[in-house]
Amino acid sequence: MKRRILVTSALPYANGDIHLGHLVEYLQTDIWVRFMRMQGHEVHYVCASDAHGTPIMIRARREGIDPEALVERYREAHQKDFADFQIGFDHFGSTHSDNNLEIVTRIYERLVEAGYIYTRTINQAYDATEGMFLPDRFVRGTCPACGTEDQYGDSCENCGRTYTPADLIDPISVLSGKPPEYRDSEHYFFKLGKFETFLRGWLQDSDLDSSVVAKLKEWFEAGLEDWDVSRDAPYFGFKIPGTEDKFFYVWLDAPVGYFASFKSLCEARGMDFESWIAPDSNTELYHFIGKDIMYFHALFWPAVLHGADLRTPTSVFAHGFLTVNGKKMSKSRGTFIRARTYLEHLAPDHLRYYYAGKLGPGIDDIDLNLEDFVARVNADLVGKFVNIASRCASFITRNHDGQLSAELPDEALYNEFVVAGSTIATHYEQREFAKAMREIMRLADLANQYIDTHKPWVLAKSDDTRAQVQPVCTQGLNCFRALAVYLAPVLPEIASKARALFGETDWTWASAKTPKLDCAIARFEPMLARVDVKQIEAVTAASVVEDTGPDETETQSALDLAPEIEIDAFMSVDLRVARIASAEHVDGADKLLRLTLDLGGGQRQVFAGIKAAYSPADLEGRLTIMVANLKPRKMRFGLSEGMVLAAGDGKGIHLLSPDSGATPGMRVK
Repeated sequence: MKRRILVTSALPYANGDIHLGHLVEYLQTDIWVRFMRMQGHEVHYVCASDAHGTPIMIRARREGIDPEALVERYREAHQKDFADFQIGFDHFGSTHSDNNLEIVTRIYERLVEAGYIYTRTINQAYDATEGMFLPDRFVRGTCPACGTEDQYGDSCENCGRTYTPADLIDPISVLSGKPPEYRDSEHYFFKLGKFETFLRGWLQDSDLDSSVVAKLKEWFEAGLEDWDVSRDAPYFGFKIPGTEDKFFYVWLDAPVGYFASFKSLCEARGMDFESWIAPDSNTELYHFIGKDIMYFHALFWPAVLHGADLRTPTSVFAHGFLTVNGKKMSKSRGTFIRARTYLEHLAPDHLRYYYAGKLGPGIDDIDLNLEDFVARVNADLVGKFVNIASRCASFITRNHDGQLSAELPDEALYNEFVVAGSTIATHYEQREFAKAMREIMRLADLANQYIDTHKPWVLAKSDDTRAQVQPVCTQGLNCFRALAVYLAPVLPEIASKARALFGETDWTWASAKTPKLDCAIARFEPMLARVDVKQIEAVTAASVVEDTGPDETETQSALDLAPEIEIDAFMSVDLRVARIASAEHVDGADKLLRLTLDLGGGQRQVFAGIKAAYSPADLEGRLTIMVANLKPRKMRFGLSEGMVLAAGDGKGIHLLSPDSGATPGMRVK
């Protein structure tokens, strides 16, 4: 049965560049959309720039331009990045649009009419230096729930708890670096608690990932609090009807941008928009998002839609974050890689395939290991997949006038490819992309084994066996074609080249069921180049920037300094360069590694609480800084004879190392 499906990805904020972490979501969504279309379903994929909020207002003010100009600049840059990664949006709009204003106003007025909106005076953070009330994310402090430092004023990145800036311990304004004042202001609230019964039922019906459901149930247990949907002037956004200095909070009008962008598409194509958003709609709606915004998409958004008598999402698909080489993306290490930097050196299909090989339906983080990236792309895409066509097509073109044979010599082998198509399709629909890639590469191995067994390059040398080359290579090319069909959602550019080879203009999923026989193929053209390590080095080199702290899209708190000390106290600390001679796990210790440090004239044993950030193999041979005259301390695991120096921000641990040229035993001055 043909399904009618609307799909969205989270809206990129129009205040910074797209990077490889963002692309996890957009590539995951695009792959799923392309697959569902190959199944014959009607699928529309929309997105938009998230255009409102204080950060955009402040940055535009600093640049001396209107916020609209800033938004449009990033909207154009984002669209180009997405297009060059072959992410096929049907429409890419902006939340600062007439359609968005119309729909968010309609929703708000329905919520007011139904009694779900009320006002109350709140005591709100105010920056007297800047002369403005502070949005939640412009206040940072220590999480009141878990004690993690340097957290935003609306939620904790460590434990996921939501709260207000007033709940933070030791809050400061990120604009002035000073503790905020607290002043009264009237705000508009949405009665989220009224929707608990509905939301529990929606969660049960929406087929969310089990880990997402478990997290959402924690919020139910903590109690659903009414949601502040207003912000004070100055603010870049839409004014709340009937007010002069109150604006819709960005998290109210941003999700509405999904509908607004789709409405623009409907207007352009003559489709009935209202039939898609009606509560009894027979269509499907799926949101692909990061796990950090589950609360907004799986609680606030369905409740708002239900309260406004509009259709709710069929499901919300959340994914994890991206790490690079096992660590958080880093500007100083060159692993905070912009999409545009990647595209200047590497093909988009390389990354599309690598991400697909890592992605599943859950919220586990995925790692882009750059060494593994080179090995996997070269081995799988070039060595296994494209190699089938390059090995076989030249024989058909050179010896048989480009004509495929009328029959397959091994129908049983091809039938195995056909049967596997249903398993691969199930994996795709369930977003088990990694499983799909493994099954496809298993088939590629079978195809290569067939070619290696029959050796067309040997058959072509003898008059007695030359006639066997055509059917053998026809078999190989049809296996390649089936694989190309199955990989088409992941590798649209290579799939296009494969269709050109066989003289085809389009494929459905069923195209793999019927082999191409007794017809001509085009001359084989290279489809994908191998990845060279030098390309990776060029990407990371181009991505290294001086670590000056958060960029324009981030915020930073003032330093929380320890009490001052005298110079004599500091000079009494003997800091030395040490080489990590060996590192190993400590049985029974969750955080410790046992380090053997070479000081040039002897070795010391030190227990360091850095296990969460480093594996022993990564540390051996590395130079670091240690406190050499620290009194040895008897621990349960042995004697610790010093301390290594590391930096931490509550999110990660970073071992300190000297510049090149330092030697073990050298004193740090």
